[in-house]
Amino acid sequence: MKKVYLDNASTTQIRPEVLETMTDVLANEYGNPSSTHSLGRQAKSVLELSRKSIAKALHCTAPEIIFTSCGTEANNWILRSAVKDLKIDHIITSKIEHHAVLHTVLALQKEYGIQVDYVALKPNGTIDKTDLVALLSQEKKTLVSLMHLNNETGTLLDIAGVAVICKEHNALFHSDTVQSIGKMGLNLELVSVDFIVASAHKFHGPKGIGFAFVRKNSGLQPLFYGGEQEKGLRAGTEPVHQIAGMAKALTISYANLEEETTLISGLKQYCIEQLQLHFLDIKINGADAFNTILNVQLPFSEDKTAMLLFHLDMKGIAVSRGSACQSGSSKPSHVLAEILSDADLKKPSLRISFSHYNTKADIDWLVESLKTM
Repeated sequence: MKKVYLDNASTTQIRPEVLETMTDVLANEYGNPSSTHSLGRQAKSVLELSRKSIAKALHCTAPEIIFTSCGTEANNWILRSAVKDLKIDHIITSKIEHHAVLHTVLALQKEYGIQVDYVALKPNGTIDKTDLVALLSQEKKTLVSLMHLNNETGTLLDIAGVAVICKEHNALFHSDTVQSIGKMGLNLELVSVDFIVASAHKFHGPKGIGFAFVRKNSGLQPLFYGGEQEKGLRAGTEPVHQIAGMAKALTISYANLEEETTLISGLKQYCIEQLQLHFLDIKINGADAFNTILNVQLPFSEDKTAMLLFHLDMKGIAVSRGSACQSGSSKPSHVLAEILSDADLKKPSLRISFSHYNTKADIDWLVESLKTM
């Protein structure tokens, strides 16, 4: 059966060069990077060169990159330490964040009694900056947590503009950049965000490894304790092969950024044109969407909603209705629930997400398969 993978917002196909790098490190650099003998020092060298490579791509210093197991861990660590150790008593976020942020904020509110405010959204799913400024006018020690690229709709945050607003109000700024790192440039010398997070498997690297950018002198403390790895901020022996693979994946992604962005943009536009050609009244959910994600509402009857993904899977097509982290839930997407009417929520929406591995033939097969619903 022909296999078509259009679920790249969930995870991405690992690059062959990344596999080669990881295999080489596993075979030859197997020392513990905390050991002082030569094999340990060699592994430590791979680790630190990877850190420098990531820092160079983001225009920050190497000590500001801390390796974690994933974006979820990094989000939990930053938010929890901000409240517990930095004495943040007010968090401003939005209701369309990833659950790694939303659920963590709710837990912190319950444990520490902090004030939580949700910034208003415009009908197209973008942040209302006027409301953000109003929320920041309170005399509280505040952290703003807003994601850079929404994982369900592809809506982009003006991260530089929000960073300026936060700085003007002496608020810390944390952004979940899991969907954007490796897919668009981010210059941390120019954008005064305090904390960002990334996960390697979103940019054609391995699963189980990510990093946090923590601006120097932040004062964050560890989430859990053990050894002195990662400058004492993240205990546990570092998985050197995964870190090397992540650095390789990020380096290649940024080296090929212009070429692959052009290719993916063309695919998305072609997909929109084909869907509009074959289906009347199709709607695009969200606005100002980045080129890797297309969230569309299909003009199908409600009774077809439950079988849509199953039907496409039987055709060999991998897509989703929202975040893979909640794909087993029967509830509608919490993101779409904030921007769609009750009537539109009952209609089937698809999240189609692209990578440079996709082709127009993939789009053609998706459209043909949808026509048989």
